[in-house]
Amino acid sequence: MNGIEEFGGSANPEDEALLADLDRLMDQLDPPPSDLVERVQFAIALESLDVEVARWVHANALEGVRGGSDEGTITFTVSDLTVMINLTKIGKHHRIDGWLVPAGEHGVEVRVAEHGTTSTTADEGGRFVLDDVPRGTTQIVVYVGTETSRRTVVTPTVVL
Repeated sequence: MNGIEEFGGSANPEDEALLADLDRLMDQLDPPPSDLVERVQFAIALESLDVEVARWVHANALEGVRGGSDEGTITFTVSDLTVMINLTKIGKHHRIDGWLVPAGEHGVEVRVAEHGTTSTTADEGGRFVLDDVPRGTTQIVVYVGTETSRRTVVTPTVVL
């Protein structure tokens, strides 16, 4: 595992004990998310599609990475499209109010791991609403353009 044996040496038993202690400490203080496998499988599901991945636009680069966002506004951007969503927790579900810039009647989907997909269409002002979005690993997918020349934009995952 540490490659020392490859060079004809052996690890010092005290070093191995120290590393084992560090491993246990990291598991206690900063364990991997319990849903890590689900998140990876969810993200891989889009691998076969030709998509553009939007990026987060916010002050804290680690926001939403390891703890859910119950409420607040998140903005994503890719080349010539901005997607802004406002999350509102309602009971065990969320309402997503969203805006697309530039505005247009584009198809919008919310994908929630193990809960499927809900679709809507943004109005001519770029506004869309998705009600009763369950908690879980979530992505927004936006279809820009017409059926014949459509491009797909997907946001990074957000854990609601």
